[in-house]
Amino acid sequence: MLTVLENCRVSPPPATVGNRSLPLTFFDAVWILFFPIHQLFFYEFPHSRSYFLEEIVPKLKHSLSITLQHFFPFAGNLVLFPNANWPSDGQKHEIRYVDGDSVSLTFAESDLDFNDLTGNHPRECHKFYPLVPLLGQPSKQSDHVAIPLFSVQVTLFPDVGISIGLTNHHCLGDAATRFNFLKAWTSITKHGTDELFLTSGSLPFYDRVIEYPDLLDEIYFNQPGIKTIGVDYKLPELVGESDKVRATVVLTLAHINRLKKWLSAQVAAPEYVSSFSVACGLVWSCIAKARARVGEQKSDDDLERFMCAVDWRSRLHPRPPQTYFGNCIGACITTPIRSSLLADNKGFLTAVEVFVDTLNKTLKNKDFLINDADTWLERAFEPVPMIGVSGTPKMNVYDVDFGWGKPKKHETPAIDYNGSISVNACKDSPGDLEIGISLSPKQMDAFISISKDELETNLIV
Repeated sequence: MLTVLENCRVSPPPATVGNRSLPLTFFDAVWILFFPIHQLFFYEFPHSRSYFLEEIVPKLKHSLSITLQHFFPFAGNLVLFPNANWPSDGQKHEIRYVDGDSVSLTFAESDLDFNDLTGNHPRECHKFYPLVPLLGQPSKQSDHVAIPLFSVQVTLFPDVGISIGLTNHHCLGDAATRFNFLKAWTSITKHGTDELFLTSGSLPFYDRVIEYPDLLDEIYFNQPGIKTIGVDYKLPELVGESDKVRATVVLTLAHINRLKKWLSAQVAAPEYVSSFSVACGLVWSCIAKARARVGEQKSDDDLERFMCAVDWRSRLHPRPPQTYFGNCIGACITTPIRSSLLADNKGFLTAVEVFVDTLNKTLKNKDFLINDADTWLERAFEPVPMIGVSGTPKMNVYDVDFGWGKPKKHETPAIDYNGSISVNACKDSPGDLEIGISLSPKQMDAFISISKDELETNLIV
């Protein structure tokens, strides 16, 4: 299904960065043991292999090199000190760039069906995996382990399209950091230089200005799993066969507004519900009903919970710049509720109420770093089925244009790891929401049927 045309490594231009390091904060250290992030952008590209090799490949190499000059951590490594004990020995894990470090860039060709991959209908998840780049292997030094942070794969579907696959370790940064990087890379690719980017006010801000209790560094820098990391350390990878299928559900603004109207007519409905909350509540309840329908809910006492990330850049005091580089997101985690509450005829209402209540408490909690953040990992790894959210409609992935127009489709393969969902703004109407789902075939069939019925029922007010 895949032919590799070229494997190469891309560095910033010589003598433009030097040796630099960026200490992790607890916001970054939270993600050390988590799975990596994957994104796939599909573009219509009615050109031949020769045109791709002669025109596109050199342009992408050149523009990526210039972009890395400004976003050097993407070319660096995560440096972990397994034997360190913060704060007694003063060694903090960090992102380190040594002059000459580089990003793995692969160019390939695929004979997969481009139009099938870019549809909304259920598609086999494993078909996407050859398009997803892997991170390189860790290297063991005398006192630390160095783990690559970023890789890229550009795949040609001759005369039809191109996909650009990105993989990054979550310690590198959150969605805002990745989006700023992509805005820079696309601008430089389209214009051939970084002049426009430099005048945009979008240069990354690297100073570690976020203030938080030292206790959080002690908790997250000394996670037990870090102590066992060695040269054989390997992040989970999307390879081989999968028994899951992925589909895309589009909630139009008209759908969302009518669902809000239905919610407002209910006695216990919250005063304000965002489009994001409506989408999350609907999908959460429909997945719970799908599990019950196919017999994968063991009893009425089974518990479920929901989690999403909250961007704290605009909520911290003092406030870091919007171009702050790294992770600056916190967890919003609902308390476990019984699956049966989501699977009854008021499941949608219950899901929205539970999620909105948790979200409001999180956003209004000025002392969240003290009262909440120290338990994020503990709650995230409780033995309770949980649905998480990848992506955000606040940053439109369909604005990522390398000069070939908007993407035809965006996919988030990382949701295959744990049954999370992705939520993004749609291509043609930012008010519409595009929700990516990854489930077993039986669950997916049930989910599609249930969500259709749910929409038809709740749209009648």
